[in-house]
Amino acid sequence: MTRKLPIIAVATAPGKAGVGVIRISGQHLGVFAKTLFQTPLSARQANLLTLRDADGQAIDQLIAIYFSAPASFTGEDILELQCHGGPQLLELVMKRCLELGKEMGLVIAEPGEFTLRAYLNNKIDLAQAEAIADLIDAQSEHAVRGAARSLQGEFSANINELIEEITQLRILVESTLDFPEEEIEFLENAQARERLAAVKAKLLSLREGAKQGKILRDGIQLVLAGAPNVGKSSLLNRLAGEEVAIVTPVAGTTRDRVKESITIEGVPMHIIDTAGLRDTSDEVEAKGIERSWDAIRLADLVIFMADLDSSAEDRGLKDKILVALPPKCPAILVINKSDLLSANAPLIPAGAILISAKTGDGISALKQKILEAVGWNGPQEGAIVARRRHLDCLERASEHIAKSEQFAANGNNSLELFAEELSLAQNHLGQITGRLLPDDLLGKIFSQFCIGK
Repeated sequence: MTRKLPIIAVATAPGKAGVGVIRISGQHLGVFAKTLFQTPLSARQANLLTLRDADGQAIDQLIAIYFSAPASFTGEDILELQCHGGPQLLELVMKRCLELGKEMGLVIAEPGEFTLRAYLNNKIDLAQAEAIADLIDAQSEHAVRGAARSLQGEFSANINELIEEITQLRILVESTLDFPEEEIEFLENAQARERLAAVKAKLLSLREGAKQGKILRDGIQLVLAGAPNVGKSSLLNRLAGEEVAIVTPVAGTTRDRVKESITIEGVPMHIIDTAGLRDTSDEVEAKGIERSWDAIRLADLVIFMADLDSSAEDRGLKDKILVALPPKCPAILVINKSDLLSANAPLIPAGAILISAKTGDGISALKQKILEAVGWNGPQEGAIVARRRHLDCLERASEHIAKSEQFAANGNNSLELFAEELSLAQNHLGQITGRLLPDDLLGKIFSQFCIGK
């Protein structure tokens, strides 16, 4: 990324709108603004101005706001132009800015570069930077609120508090290494093991919160699987509340995956209705069935659907699905067509959910079962949005804290290992906020942001 040069980008979404925003960040933008509009701009004031092309013809009447460093989002000078929101108009404004900014090296920003500069200039930490992207991508009200808390620094504050407690414990342990004859008594008097237990408990609480936060951010990949004509598409329509999949009595109607995103009690669910799993000589259907198995192998949760007339062949299909599931992926057995239940109907298998996708009977119970299966504990006070990266760091830190606890219990000849495990745990926590993060990973994280952020 061109971190030394001034950058420019459209900060609003593509397409027509009432207002389109162009953002510029760099050094000495006060001089550039004067060149752009032939008048100096006062900092932090909205200025109604006309931008003109090289021939003096008006391009747009817009609002320009100048923020002088370091009192800005990026920590550099920022010039924000609020234009009329036509795509072609914004293109002309961008072109004029690039023409006048050529001498100072003005270039189009790369994805996430504005936020990256804010991070590098210590305006926000890495967890807060990621929360900006998560706030934009939030798929539910709970996700919006969780990302906003992370952006305000609540998650970072908890991480930094934990790092500080580990730092104090490391100071205690490493200072004890200079007095080996007194180490056991010294550690007992300082309640080192009790303090370590408190760190472990806080880390466990953070991990549980991060698991919930990851569900809020990423949602759940829920796959509907089963034999043909058991009601998978009907269930998708019922959960979505609209006819998103074609339903007919003909087996094999669904020949490819049908995807729909919904929320259940604020939790994003990405539901995939798959082609009915069976042996077929139809080349198109066979391709759809192959994709169905691919979806099952990548699922977070699989609903295996059968009906009241399911056969031994269907039960064998369930066993094949269970073998194909990714590690720790739960599966729910759903028996459909309860509206056709008769006195002579076979017994419902233990643990199965009985529903009618046609009438809606049992759907509420199924939704609760889905939330239970993925480990959702409901909206919590102070919930944050977390990423897989955060969860991995917390899990690795927990592993090192557990090892340090073992070395602390061993006493003599183990304190150096105790201190080393504390250091490793601290390093993993530091990666969450960006205190200790390799440059290549940093680039990968910000490359996933949208341009203009």
